[in-house]
Amino acid sequence: MSTITPDIRTEDFRGELVRPGEPPYDELRAVWNGSIDRRPGVIARCTGVADIRSALATARRTGGPVAVRGGGHSFPGHSTCDGGLLIDLGLLKGIRVDPVRRTARAQGGVLLGELDRETQAFGLAVPSGIVTHTGLAGLTLGGGIGWLMRKYGLTIDNLLSVDVVTAEGELVTASEEVNADLFWGIRGGGGNFGIVTEFEFRLHPVGPIVYGGLVAWPMDRSPELLRHYRDWLADVPDELTTAVIHRWLPSSPMIPAELHGRPVVAVVACYTGPVEEGERLLAPLKAFAPPLLDRCTPTPYLTLQSMLDPSFPHGRWYYMRACDVAELTDDVIDVVAARGLAIDSPYTSFPVFHLGGAISRVSADSTAFGGRTSGHTVNFVGATLGPEGFEAQRDWVRTSWQALEPHQSGVYVNFLTDEGSARIRSAYGPAAYDRLQALKQKYDPGNLFHLNQNIPPSDGVPSL
Repeated sequence: MSTITPDIRTEDFRGELVRPGEPPYDELRAVWNGSIDRRPGVIARCTGVADIRSALATARRTGGPVAVRGGGHSFPGHSTCDGGLLIDLGLLKGIRVDPVRRTARAQGGVLLGELDRETQAFGLAVPSGIVTHTGLAGLTLGGGIGWLMRKYGLTIDNLLSVDVVTAEGELVTASEEVNADLFWGIRGGGGNFGIVTEFEFRLHPVGPIVYGGLVAWPMDRSPELLRHYRDWLADVPDELTTAVIHRWLPSSPMIPAELHGRPVVAVVACYTGPVEEGERLLAPLKAFAPPLLDRCTPTPYLTLQSMLDPSFPHGRWYYMRACDVAELTDDVIDVVAARGLAIDSPYTSFPVFHLGGAISRVSADSTAFGGRTSGHTVNFVGATLGPEGFEAQRDWVRTSWQALEPHQSGVYVNFLTDEGSARIRSAYGPAAYDRLQALKQKYDPGNLFHLNQNIPPSDGVPSL
């Protein structure tokens, strides 16, 4: 990989240029995943489109690697680089909510929690992710799964338009009416086609109070609970989105001290209909057995959205593998339960998200996102406070993923690490992947934007 250091002219750049050795450099180069330690040649903190165009012009001239960071949550560290240029969108925080039209516009550096705060002021929400310090841009471009997805679809299913700076520095708008081919690819194709500076979303009435939260049982009840959960899911409405999580309960003031460190299997739920209906709907699940902990109650939507934040803080060392499964068969359940019981770190966990609902009613070819027909997505996340014990957690992740491999039916692209081109192709399927390659050839034939789940252009230019 080239380590050419780009030299952006200060007269062409209104934002902040930070280089190695300058006081904020080490703070600004850090990303969410503490296991990623890279040193860009320059960090370009852009204030708008003109800064982005200036930075890209320099990158084209010098030929070094280009990374783009919104929230910096890329598990494999694609939002930074060694040498080269890091285009940091963190200063682009503009949000405009139109409560009459029920739309919102948000710039590329906005975090999920920042958008939630503005939209909830009007009792509205964009379906998004489950950790509020995640960047809106990266989450959206890969698809966007979260607590509203079964009722209102993925984040991309609520995307109305985008403004994009292409590899050549051109600012274009893409929507169903304008540059529709690019709009198709943006919705699931990641950062392969340019830098999105602004998103426009459709909003939905949500909250401010929803019925949701966590219910936990001893982990050794996992095989029974998972079968009970599977049967219960057969009749749940789209308004309910759930995930099953295996982990040790954290040392949190919200959890009784006697339960700290207790291995549990938990169901996290969000019901977007009337609170009393949510309570009635969750009652049969809770009746499985007396829970160790029941925090599934009427809850502010903003609280529910941030519930998992303490489990995924900045700076921990993370390693992940993921896959989709069609359904929770007995064999899948046995693997999931066994891998939960094998957890030996207080920071390691894995959610199994229930998909379907509105996600599955969008035609498979209307966006680049794959996995419309998947039943569940499984996300094995090994974590430690630092390097000590990290190899052991990475081994647990790999062993867990391999145990589930015979049952896999695809993978969510935002949950991929650096796993090779075959896995990227499997995230989209052959037809969509070929279409994405042609789109890449049109908008980024030189593969400038390759620090991502890379789709090389159709002329065969490889990822660099």
